[in-house]
Amino acid sequence: MSDLAHIDRWVFDLDNTLYPADCHLFRQIDARMAEFIRARLGLPAEEARRLQKRYYVRYGATMAGLMREHAVEPDDFLDFVHDIDLAPVAPHPELAAGIAALPGRKYIFTNGSARHAERVTEKLGLAGAFDGIFDIKAAGYAPKPRRETYERFIAAFAVEPSRAAMFEDLAHNLETPSALGITTVLVCSSADWVADEPADKRPARPGDSHPHVHHVTDDLAGFLARIAANSSRKEALR
Repeated sequence: MSDLAHIDRWVFDLDNTLYPADCHLFRQIDARMAEFIRARLGLPAEEARRLQKRYYVRYGATMAGLMREHAVEPDDFLDFVHDIDLAPVAPHPELAAGIAALPGRKYIFTNGSARHAERVTEKLGLAGAFDGIFDIKAAGYAPKPRRETYERFIAAFAVEPSRAAMFEDLAHNLETPSALGITTVLVCSSADWVADEPADKRPARPGDSHPHVHHVTDDLAGFLARIAANSSRKEALR
């Protein structure tokens, strides 16, 4: 943890990162994306699903493809896909304690909506834990992993990349932060993913490694607790 001692800006993805992937909350969102396309474009269910994944690969987010190729209003899409049952998300006091103990400011950086982030963090017991939410609207509807999106986030909160750490479940979303000088943490899970998820864009699994990833964990709360313990030891030695 020594290379995290200088960090004072902590950046967290939301879906499958702050909440455990094995609660399968994102599976609901994923299914509602396909349903939105089916209903809006009048496609058979299988074709709607293929188009959803095609746009995800091509544009970085399904919504970006729908906006560009079908003039879909982003709020219509976001409101529909985030209208989900949050019952699988349980309060996580250990995670709340770990985030509270981090020195400096904490942010959520998501391709979803701020409202979705607020609802989920409230369920987790993290209401008020973050100093800001940078959502897809703040990004000008340009999703991660586009470089300009990270640059907008950095500018919005005056983040010094060399003093920041970013937590993500998607390895390709950490390539640009690493190139910008941000310390990267890949949050992985052994949860089962949908079968048609593009192989190079699926959430991380235990054992994954990448040259642009500095840390890997399958226990975010435990990882943050170790950071806090390390910080406490350093303070005691001063």
